[in-house]
Amino acid sequence: MAKLLVLTVLGIGLALFRDHRSSYKTRFNAFREVKPVELPNCNLVKGIDRGSEDLEILTNGLAFISSGLKYPGIKSFEPDKPGTILLMDLNEKHPTVLELEITGSNFDLASFNPHGISTFTDEDNVVYLLVVNHPDFKTTVELFKFQEEEKSLLHLKTIRHKLLPNVNDIVAVGPEHFYATNDHYFVHPYLRSWELYLGLSWSYVVYYTPNETRVVAEGFDFANGISVSPDGKYVYIAELLAHKIHVYEKHANWTLTPLKSLNFDTLVDNISVDPVTGDLWVGCHPNGMRIFYYDPENPPASEVLRIQNILTEEPKVTVVYADNGTVLQGSTVASVYKGKLLVGTVFQKALYCEL
Repeated sequence: MAKLLVLTVLGIGLALFRDHRSSYKTRFNAFREVKPVELPNCNLVKGIDRGSEDLEILTNGLAFISSGLKYPGIKSFEPDKPGTILLMDLNEKHPTVLELEITGSNFDLASFNPHGISTFTDEDNVVYLLVVNHPDFKTTVELFKFQEEEKSLLHLKTIRHKLLPNVNDIVAVGPEHFYATNDHYFVHPYLRSWELYLGLSWSYVVYYTPNETRVVAEGFDFANGISVSPDGKYVYIAELLAHKIHVYEKHANWTLTPLKSLNFDTLVDNISVDPVTGDLWVGCHPNGMRIFYYDPENPPASEVLRIQNILTEEPKVTVVYADNGTVLQGSTVASVYKGKLLVGTVFQKALYCEL
């Protein structure tokens, strides 16, 4: 009887292992190949060679770019260098990048490891930049003031909170007021493996102010990008390994109510929203296995989606750009400004196109 029980438990365990292995490959889109979709007027951005994981474009055409992310288990071409924040002016005919000087006596530049970023412009046109930072593979949110004349960032504050242990992305709704996704990726490696392999859906979204912080949405299989509609009524959340974008209604008390979800055949990363049209632009990973298991002979592909009329019964989804990794590896973000498209990557280059 005991032997039969052991064999039964072993059989159940093997079946679960096979199910999880199959689920793992499905969640990572392990077998998808990319059909290229080209744009006619694209160039790689000079000066970006070690990632452009997130970017945000102001209404005046200035673009902030986080570069140099070091992410556990993911390729880094310059692992010994700290990260940087870059600036591009998309009003220029041939825009180039400038590394912004960071000032402030209490900020440790040597451990700077920037991830998701977001901006907030107040009534006096003062621009604040909030940056997810992973110093020593921990998580903080850094608050900067952009000093345009000096082309620098003044560090104002480091934000830590027990509900912000592993922040991936952030969307600012005030200088110290934001929503953030937590993905558990920077926790203990065993927990990271469980989340990635087993799909335990531990990720959640937090609403933060200095006086109040709370979980407002949870149960995600690796929550990633987050953004807000131009009118401030809706919050968009990318669920990377479930291949979904969720639409939440935002209420006056900052709580969120699920409204709808869209499914995709790709891993959706960061979300940018066109402030004029309300369209969503999404950087995606068609085959996620190639991000986490980097092979220069078979590099990760890139894909950019445009989602129009997301609140309607039939949103229009267009693959605007797709590449098999020959040009651009591991796209994470895409954003537009006056007919120009800027696409960033997790650890490689950035692409600038005229649509």
